[in-house]
Amino acid sequence: MTAEQFRRLALSFPEAVESSHMNHPDFRVRGGKIFATLAYPDKKWGMVKLTPEQQEEFVRAEPEVFVPVKGGWGRGGATSVRLRLAKSADLRPAVAAAWCNAAPKKLAREFEASFK
Repeated sequence: MTAEQFRRLALSFPEAVESSHMNHPDFRVRGGKIFATLAYPDKKWGMVKLTPEQQEEFVRAEPEVFVPVKGGWGRGGATSVRLRLAKSADLRPAVAAAWCNAAPKKLAREFEASFK
């Protein structure tokens, strides 16, 4: 996966917009909550904001792709994504989970209902 593919994936979710945070791109949903970022600590990485439980599942399933961010952010679920090794089929569910975590509850429920 390239950074541009990660960007397109993040922006494919309802009401997702690209912004900037600490000199790198981030992706937010209505209300401004960040659900993903690019290029931190460098251009080889992305990040998705998962719950600790979600993080554990993704890291267990694809440990070469998903890595907890160091420190408190990582303990809270922030998860680095090694772009070069990520495949869309593995990353889409992680970005969807991060988006749902950040989206207003009603918007997240509507999104989840669209898959039932």
